[in-house]
Amino acid sequence: MLSETSTATVRATLPAVGAAIGDIADLFYRKMFAAHPELLRDLFNRGNQASGAQRRALAGSIAAFATQLVEHPDTRPDVMLNRIAHKHASLGVTAPQYEIVHTHLFAAIAEVLGDAVTPEVAAAWDEVYWLMAGALISIEERLYAQQGVVAGDVWREWEVVARIEETADVATFQLRPADGVPAPAFRPGQYVSVQVELPDGAHQIRQYSLSSAPGSRLRSITVKRVHEAGAPDGEVSNHLYTEIGAGDRLRVSAPYGDLALDSADVPLLLASAGIGCTPMLSMLEHLAALDHRAPVTVVHGDRSPATHAMRTDHALLTEKLPAATAHFWYEAPEPGHPADRTGLVDLSGIDVTPGTHAYLCGPLPFMRSVRTQLLAKGVPAADIHYEVFGPDMWLAQD
Repeated sequence: MLSETSTATVRATLPAVGAAIGDIADLFYRKMFAAHPELLRDLFNRGNQASGAQRRALAGSIAAFATQLVEHPDTRPDVMLNRIAHKHASLGVTAPQYEIVHTHLFAAIAEVLGDAVTPEVAAAWDEVYWLMAGALISIEERLYAQQGVVAGDVWREWEVVARIEETADVATFQLRPADGVPAPAFRPGQYVSVQVELPDGAHQIRQYSLSSAPGSRLRSITVKRVHEAGAPDGEVSNHLYTEIGAGDRLRVSAPYGDLALDSADVPLLLASAGIGCTPMLSMLEHLAALDHRAPVTVVHGDRSPATHAMRTDHALLTEKLPAATAHFWYEAPEPGHPADRTGLVDLSGIDVTPGTHAYLCGPLPFMRSVRTQLLAKGVPAADIHYEVFGPDMWLAQD
């Protein structure tokens, strides 16, 4: 993929670029948002920018892609690229925006690295950027075509038909297209982006898993409002939770996401924590509709039964499957809850059927822990799939 000359240059400069990539990413975003404030206001997640999470994720993805090019030149990191492309498609990212990113990213590289950026170094890293950008643009164009939309034109008005209170901090919104046109098809496990106008006029976007099955008449998203001590409240989740009810309208994207359940009748393990249960509910409802006969192991961790959103549905849908078992761990369980299901999820006592395909969704430490345990039980890495909401910090920390 990368030319021979550029490969040598990237290999030689990767340690220096990698050491400075955090500073480069920080300066890049400051430059880009100064020139294009509308991108921060209406496209990028302001919370992730404030916390630095987006900066670290960008640094991780660039470093991972460049390392792949020089260490494994005959293969492409398609898992990483697909995950990014699905997120971009749900946001309506278009090819010209990659030119904007290129301009400000390379200005930041030149400023941070100074004289080290010779014409040869600049050309080599330019090649890296356009290989990655070109791959993403190609995937995103295909994703737009699959949904039958023009690149970037992913938004439709949806009406909130009903609102269901799940826990003290979680609500489900049942939706239907406001224009009466049939809702687009989706695969269980996929998500949509929701765009809301905030009091300051910004149009912020967040992703939410579809928590109903593909065959449902209505589409459902389940939202947990983010409000934790020592951290800013989530702008969009709190707006949805406090302001939106039946009869209101939302701008919702076409469905995307690569954590989509395979249709094969194979053993499954569906592991979630917290609000990460939402795509698993969609998968379970879909499996029940298909009369899935292979073993299904359902694993979930939460703070307490009271914070376990859709707990009853989680259990009942599991019971509908002939060879399924559910295992719920709680850090603060009710009296009588089994001791070996108290605390964090521990798979040591769980039998994992050979040939199992695993799907994970939840906080990053949870997914790292479960993935490690599954690998130790012999589940191939290729059969462990995960979904990250927000910036993909898995890449930034690997």
